[in-house]
Amino acid sequence: MDPRYTELAKQLIRYSTSLKKGEKILLDLVDTPEDMAVALIREVRARKGEPFLRLGSNRLSRELLMKASDAQYKATARHLLTEMKDMDAYIAIRGSHNITETSDVPANQMGIAMKHIRKVLDHRVKKTKWCVLRWPHPAMAQQAGMSTEAFEDFYFKVCLLDYKSLVPSMNALARFMAKANDVHILGKGTDLKFSIKEIPAIACGGNYNIPDGEVFTAPVKESVEGVITYNAPTIYRGIGFDGIKLIFEKGKIVKAEAAGGKTKDLNKILDSDAGARYVGEFALGFNPVILEPMRDILFDEKIAGSFHFTPGQAYDEADNGNRSSVHWDMVNIQRKDYGGGEIYFDGKLFRKDGKFLARSLEKLNG
Repeated sequence: MDPRYTELAKQLIRYSTSLKKGEKILLDLVDTPEDMAVALIREVRARKGEPFLRLGSNRLSRELLMKASDAQYKATARHLLTEMKDMDAYIAIRGSHNITETSDVPANQMGIAMKHIRKVLDHRVKKTKWCVLRWPHPAMAQQAGMSTEAFEDFYFKVCLLDYKSLVPSMNALARFMAKANDVHILGKGTDLKFSIKEIPAIACGGNYNIPDGEVFTAPVKESVEGVITYNAPTIYRGIGFDGIKLIFEKGKIVKAEAAGGKTKDLNKILDSDAGARYVGEFALGFNPVILEPMRDILFDEKIAGSFHFTPGQAYDEADNGNRSSVHWDMVNIQRKDYGGGEIYFDGKLFRKDGKFLARSLEKLNG
């Protein structure tokens, strides 16, 4: 067994979920090697916990989704929710042999599934200790433009980062954000204003996602005004998008465009429900190891010098009241090599060209 599997299992069980004696944990592995499952099970038992295993396949998930019925996914969600309610912790490792496996699933079929599965997701997020991560398949290496070996090395370097050492600076950033009222973001194709007044800011230091490195909050739902142009590519529901531009009035996306003839696909997703045209999250990313986008949001939303501004569902921890089956993290990188940009809090320059100006946040600048 690759010794990095054992180290990753320790990181996930001992740090990310802090599993305690007697606690039950669901290991939800999709297209992930058996050796990684073995490493996790052994580590759970070393902590005197109780491991439960669920194995999945993206190809098989697509087959189920293609002709999804309301009754089918209502029953599926009921069974999954019963299982989840019996767990204290949850780890998901999601591999993919083909990142566009579900790209041809009809939007209405995907919507049927997400409507019911959302209940399971909500319980997991609110009621368990959880952590979600990807697995480094060759498909991920290809989309990152790297060899398989080089990408695996990058993956384990990112996942095994000493997140605990960054937590004090993350907490300082969260305090800055919690005190702020008004935000103004400027950059190429972007002039965006909104309020984050009285909405909590949450530091993410490897407890919920691996890789990690962000602090998130949410805009006051109807406060968003202006335009944003995202310079990182994104993929959602198996469809790739580039050059997304959103125009806001009173918090609502009133116009949405995407490059490459994808505007229709973009608007179809944003029309999934009323909440999909409002924003549920604003976050600042600062993982020092992640520098380039690769169309995988668990990596891209943590890019050093980035922020993401997310149409759809708000998190309970930083709740602005928006509800949606969509949660689409779209990323803008503000480092100089991506054109630069500025973020102001209450009229004062807070981050320039991806670098925080406050001395207490210098460690987050990499």
